[in-house]
Amino acid sequence: MQTAIEIAGIKIPPGSRQSIDIPLPSFYTHSAASMPVHVVHGRNPGPCLLVCAAIHGDEINGVEIIRRILTHKLINKIKGTLIAIPVVNVFGFVSKSRYLPDRRDLNRSFPGSETGSMAARLANILMTEIIPHCTHVIDLHSGAVSRENLPQIRAKLSDEPVTEAMARAFGVPVILNANLVEGSFRAAASAQDIPVILYESGEALRFEEVAIRAGVKGVLGVMSHLGMRRKSAKHKDTQTLVANASQWVRAGQSGILRSLVASGSKVEAGETLAYINDPLGENSEPLLSPIPGIIIGKTNLPLVFEGEAVFHIASYEEADHVSDHIEAYHEELDPLGDRHDSDEPALV
Repeated sequence: MQTAIEIAGIKIPPGSRQSIDIPLPSFYTHSAASMPVHVVHGRNPGPCLLVCAAIHGDEINGVEIIRRILTHKLINKIKGTLIAIPVVNVFGFVSKSRYLPDRRDLNRSFPGSETGSMAARLANILMTEIIPHCTHVIDLHSGAVSRENLPQIRAKLSDEPVTEAMARAFGVPVILNANLVEGSFRAAASAQDIPVILYESGEALRFEEVAIRAGVKGVLGVMSHLGMRRKSAKHKDTQTLVANASQWVRAGQSGILRSLVASGSKVEAGETLAYINDPLGENSEPLLSPIPGIIIGKTNLPLVFEGEAVFHIASYEEADHVSDHIEAYHEELDPLGDRHDSDEPALV
């Protein structure tokens, strides 16, 4: 049997689960603030997996993913420990903002400090109260406001076999081999030899059912891979291919964007992705793909400034192969199907 786990002075015995509120700096009204944490501490030993969301306060798909994970019918029978934090950046979440009230990006403030800025203090709480217990991490994100991301995993795969195995177990068709960014939570946890994968999908301030279903399926897949739960008899391995490079395509002029390709589309070098013109329809300029690959992110706002990032393309030599798997994956998760095995009603 496992020993009890202690977080913020609260002990959780093996074979139990408990919600904990970790105190945070108060609001300027002196109202108390806290970070909600839920711990499922299995009776039998195993990995300790942290699943967290809303490090950027407006990226809310992960909040719903964690809610569904915590209501899963088999979650009480896991081996090891699941630590779930649906809202890390409580202050940004309350204000529907990516950032903290001091305009700092929490995901560029790790590992933080006890006496630093508001962002540094919040980062320090996560690194001192939570990370010492963890053996693996899944960090849930989405695109920014008016930007959508195709379901994808970002992880540093070079010489990291444990991380790559987690990324493949998550089961989305697209993995982006992404270097660690200084100041990010992924970099801070990796510096302590904790394997981390980052899930990106959907758009800020919106619930997107396919993105949520893919996230729930992915987290449960990683838990099965780690031996925390049995693999479902209905589980089918997803064909996953790694992109080692990606490129943003930026607007060559300001104007009104007429997009021609969707997320997940296969594109060729030189293919027209969109047209940008003025309100009268004059001065129309095509936006061309510089490389062959798959659209893994795009803006949903048709009003763009010169230099603004419009499309994110992952470079794939086998783009046809990837595109077919993306299409099949989306069909499986599409609520209009509905072939997805879930007790949860589809959000619209």
